[in-house]
Amino acid sequence: MKTKPLMNATDLRRSIADFASVIHAEFPSAENLMLLGIRTRGAVVAARLQKILSEQCNRDVPTGTLDIGFHRDDLARKKGNPVIHGSELPPNIDGANIVLIDDVLYTGRTIRAAMNEISDYGRPALIRLAVIVDRGLRELPIQPDLCALSVKTKPDESVRVLLEEIDGEDKVLLMGANGEN
Repeated sequence: MKTKPLMNATDLRRSIADFASVIHAEFPSAENLMLLGIRTRGAVVAARLQKILSEQCNRDVPTGTLDIGFHRDDLARKKGNPVIHGSELPPNIDGANIVLIDDVLYTGRTIRAAMNEISDYGRPALIRLAVIVDRGLRELPIQPDLCALSVKTKPDESVRVLLEEIDGEDKVLLMGANGEN
């Protein structure tokens, strides 16, 4: 399997800082702003964004982690039992301006499951979607509001976002199948 670098550490960190600037411009006081990252890598990106935004806004920006395991529509096809960690959300999401964060947007099914999980906890005022990479091949009509990189992929390819906190380094790779990039 061949790999092709799509973003290096500097590109990835700059993209997250750019996300923070755009979010801060839309929600300058951060009032009712909430960041929700999809477990696992979306939660790490959300934590990085929270640090930057809290400094920019001079206030703590509530941040949470979503576990979408119960809302996946492919559980019957998966072997074994899913590992559910549970969502960890701030106390009240009713009326919140939520920025939903994930690493890679592909079919849209993960985002649909995340929105279902959010609705289990309340009714936010709005939800914006931020992703590091949009790799196309959507099955549901879901599009990101913030995206660091759009890349057209083939179904047998994948995109991996590596993060320092989990993988020991920051970078984004396109993983090709059968030696193709």
